[in-house]
Amino acid sequence: MDIKKVLADAVTAAVRKAMAAGTLREGELVPVVLTVPPQKAFGDFATNFALQAARSLHCAPRVIAGAVQQNLDCPAVAKVDIAGPGFLNFYLHPDWLYQALADIVKKGAAYGTLPKKENGEKIQIEFVSANPTGPLHVGHGRGAAVGSALANLMKAAGYDVTREYYINDAGNQMHNLAASVNARYLELFGISCEFPENGYHGEDIIDTAKRIKAKYGDKFISMPEAERLEQFQEIAKDEKLAALREDLAAFNCEFDVWFSEQTLHDSGKIRAAVETLKEKGYIYEKDGALWFRSTEFGDDKDRVVIRDNGVSTYFAADIAYHQNKFQRGFDRVINLWGADHHGYIPRMKAAMQAMGYKPEQLEILILQMVSLYRNGELVKMSKRTGKAVTLNELIEEVGTDAARFFFIMRSIDSQLDFDLTLATEHSNENPVYYVQYAHARICSIMRQMEEEHIVPDPDCDLTVLKEPAEIELIKKLNSYEELVETAAAERAPHRIAHYVYELAGLFHSFYNECRVLGVDPALQQARLALIIAVGNTLRHGLMILGVSAPEHM
Repeated sequence: MDIKKVLADAVTAAVRKAMAAGTLREGELVPVVLTVPPQKAFGDFATNFALQAARSLHCAPRVIAGAVQQNLDCPAVAKVDIAGPGFLNFYLHPDWLYQALADIVKKGAAYGTLPKKENGEKIQIEFVSANPTGPLHVGHGRGAAVGSALANLMKAAGYDVTREYYINDAGNQMHNLAASVNARYLELFGISCEFPENGYHGEDIIDTAKRIKAKYGDKFISMPEAERLEQFQEIAKDEKLAALREDLAAFNCEFDVWFSEQTLHDSGKIRAAVETLKEKGYIYEKDGALWFRSTEFGDDKDRVVIRDNGVSTYFAADIAYHQNKFQRGFDRVINLWGADHHGYIPRMKAAMQAMGYKPEQLEILILQMVSLYRNGELVKMSKRTGKAVTLNELIEEVGTDAARFFFIMRSIDSQLDFDLTLATEHSNENPVYYVQYAHARICSIMRQMEEEHIVPDPDCDLTVLKEPAEIELIKKLNSYEELVETAAAERAPHRIAHYVYELAGLFHSFYNECRVLGVDPALQQARLALIIAVGNTLRHGLMILGVSAPEHM
């Protein structure tokens, strides 16, 4: 039961009734926003509607509040109080909670999955999109966890979502990859070769060269260098991309589409995009290069799209890629970028606006930096390689579940201090352990129930649930679907992490205060229904986060 909607509709109806009776003047109604008061003494829900409506209704807030109080017709409400300058506090009958729980129980495992959006808007979420030149590092891990959780969240909220990875398989980074592998390959045969200035020095490049030697021997030694580099680029790209896919799959991060940048070059779509901007009057020539007039759309300076040597820039490729997204039928495009890309936003939005799309159709979410700590000390380097800590190393140390939960539980707007020591603790101080333990406890009770041949009654009497711990659990459960809706709209998967942590805490309190098995049969059935609902909701929330819900711990 969406009690907030019921209350909001009732308040609106009360105001209209007062207008019809002449108690209030006719005027435009503002939305009714309901919140949960910080103290139980102030009721179950409160609204500042009367204060917000005072200007449009040309009336004192307390007069408006009084009209609502007098005309409210809502069976769920036991009492309405007016507080301060015109706040309305609603105290509800306990019956609404039991009906809400009955609805939740009836939905079962589907509770939290909302109906498909009626507007049919197609949304693409692009995230990670790391260059296929080496292993993913911890920063990519945050993008992978948050991006996949956001996609899961928006799907649960009824959005039509496609998850995409953009493969940067064109340009200098790929040439440098090939040159790096070439140098390492030749070294294995004792052939002197100057290592490229912007080459990749990771151990994985040496490993790639060794695998090429093991498979092909000296096949490439006598080959012309240009041909050898071309072969090595393709071999290394395929290998690195396969490793990326494997690492991301192990991190519970799946993609619907893997889009190659090279296809934009091969198909001529980059030149076509520049030509489109030229036809619209947004391209000019200067010093032999072609420039995009991005300052006309709020950027701090114009940007080169075709260099004076005729080669397109990365920016030109990004313009073509984003144009292609919309051409594929996406109505809204969401990108997750690292903090170092913040300055790139104005030019990208400018380009899409110049192409004829609305600025709001392109959403760019910026992920702040991640710092790793172990035993209170900042971890800067990998113990294994002496370089940046890879996502694989993080998973080996703390596990996929802890890594994902810790990455997601902070808003992307804030820098993340990742406590490796805490993430490996099997204690209530570790938030993911705390949540998973709640689910495992519920599964343990369910196993005991089966051993005693107790069958849950879907039509049991829920009104026997009177204890404060029971009531708080029901209230928390009832807020979940609204949270899924708002968290998706706000692009805020961290709110789901906070929710399951709070729900787990309420369950642990209930577990310590209320026996489930071995009590009066009617109460036993009601409590079974309650914990089954809690278990379903925890599983659903953890599914959104891409975290497992273990049955044993």
